[in-house]
Amino acid sequence: MASDLEFMDLALEEARAARAEDEVPIGAVVVRDGEVLARGHNRTRADGDPTAHAEMIALRAAARATGYPRLEGCTVYTTVEPCFMCAGALVHARVERVVWGVRDPKFGGAASLGEVLNDPRLNHRCEIAEGVRADECRDLLQDFFREKRGPSRE
Repeated sequence: MASDLEFMDLALEEARAARAEDEVPIGAVVVRDGEVLARGHNRTRADGDPTAHAEMIALRAAARATGYPRLEGCTVYTTVEPCFMCAGALVHARVERVVWGVRDPKFGGAASLGEVLNDPRLNHRCEIAEGVRADECRDLLQDFFREKRGPSRE
């Protein structure tokens, strides 16, 4: 879907903003009916807040923008698979659809380590799509962590 690519490009812009602030480069965008309601990027270091993930920031801003905590009919685009905390918040917010770039094998709560977004025991499930702009999302993360580790010792 062309709009998925366009909105993931916006999430990638947010991820690049996080990187520029020396944060793990993850970005998120909340969209309803083709309109961007909110954007966010990781701010855990800047805010000294372990919950300041891109998705959480974008969800909070979207709820403020709409004046309602339920984000029914919304799609959230995020560059990396949501963690358990973010996946739980997406379900609580009743987000309709979640689109991400790459899986997170160490913290992913939507597909890698758990399936919070579509657990049949919950009263809400999100449609998911993954792999949108995966190469760009992966490259951004890998470059960031490569820089953090310093020169290769090969």
